[in-house]
Amino acid sequence: MTHSMSDHTAGQPATPGDPEGIDPSVLDELTRLRDSIDNIDAAVVHMLAERFKCTQQVGHLKAAHRLPPADPAREARQITRLRQLAESAKLDPGFAEKLLNFVIAEVIRHHETIARSDNGTEGPEGALR
Repeated sequence: MTHSMSDHTAGQPATPGDPEGIDPSVLDELTRLRDSIDNIDAAVVHMLAERFKCTQQVGHLKAAHRLPPADPAREARQITRLRQLAESAKLDPGFAEKLLNFVIAEVIRHHETIARSDNGTEGPEGALR
């Protein structure tokens, strides 16, 4: 269903997804900000992918040397460090800790899977699988 300008009463916002009645400069600013958010989201995904590539290598190394998948002392240091970084960046430290705990849990799950599946052995080319 489409709305005409007369469907919007003065002072009421347009319905979501309905740009009619919104100042074009506001729409331009909204689009600019959303484009930036999309770019940041893409960068976050790529950074997480790189992080997980490194943690997979750590998982193979740990499995090869029969080290435990989790390292609570390191995790605690990382949480403290990330909370401090978050405070400096004006980001809620609690949110940063929740995010890191989520990532750490996924990393440990990967490490456990690696330890069960290949015991950290090397592939035929000598590279860690």
